[in-house]
Amino acid sequence: MTRSQVSTLDFLAGELRRLRTERGLSQEELARRINYSGSLVGMVEIGRRTPSLDFVRRVDEALESGGLLGRILPLVSLETAPAWFRPWVAVEQEAATLWWFEVSVLPGLLQTESYARAVLGGGGLHPEEQIEQRVAARLQRQQILDRAQPPQLVAVIDETILRRPVADRFGVMREQLDHLIALTDRPHIHLHVVPAEVGVYPGLAGPFILAGYADGGWVAHLDSPLRAQVLDRAEEIASLHRRWESVRSEALSRRQSMALMQEVAKTWS
Repeated sequence: MTRSQVSTLDFLAGELRRLRTERGLSQEELARRINYSGSLVGMVEIGRRTPSLDFVRRVDEALESGGLLGRILPLVSLETAPAWFRPWVAVEQEAATLWWFEVSVLPGLLQTESYARAVLGGGGLHPEEQIEQRVAARLQRQQILDRAQPPQLVAVIDETILRRPVADRFGVMREQLDHLIALTDRPHIHLHVVPAEVGVYPGLAGPFILAGYADGGWVAHLDSPLRAQVLDRAEEIASLHRRWESVRSEALSRRQSMALMQEVAKTWS
């Protein structure tokens, strides 16, 4: 981790310790109140574990902090992401709408921890510590979907993603497919699959994300192995809107996509 990342996580850890001790609670007593383990509370308090949004919400309520830790947590999320990706993390946290197309791997906001670790492992190209930092950052980003007012996420994915093994164990893909199916029960998450029978279509040119703000503005994200681009020029946004309409028109309906995911999930048993 960089110095700034440690500082932010340490700041959250210090505030947790301060709030707990001011209430006269031990780590185990706080753990019982929030229905988490005492060991997890201890790890968070020494900055060794990034807490989940659920953990932070429960602590804020139990310690009557006025939501202090919940306001710190997004800063931790922002700083644990790779420096080149942080501008987009900030966009995600403010977006009211996310339209996401992927052709090779699942959208990061929908990945399980095991799937994310396999994808981010990069075939052994990155050191273990860096992989774990990136996995933690990805899981932290996903917490925007658990907010009281989450963004509306519409994801379109290529069917080959569902059938591509990302790890040696079948269990990783079965867990991931089960997770996707569960996510589609949420009213703010729509997942559509472009079936393999479509053949060549505009999405094969590459993945992209469009983020819409409540005020009607849009920005876009294009990714590469080395850096991410955040675009906001009107002509670029218009071009990506046209591409979105093209790939969305090739995708199955929400119900048909669910049926396909359930079918593919059986093949990973």
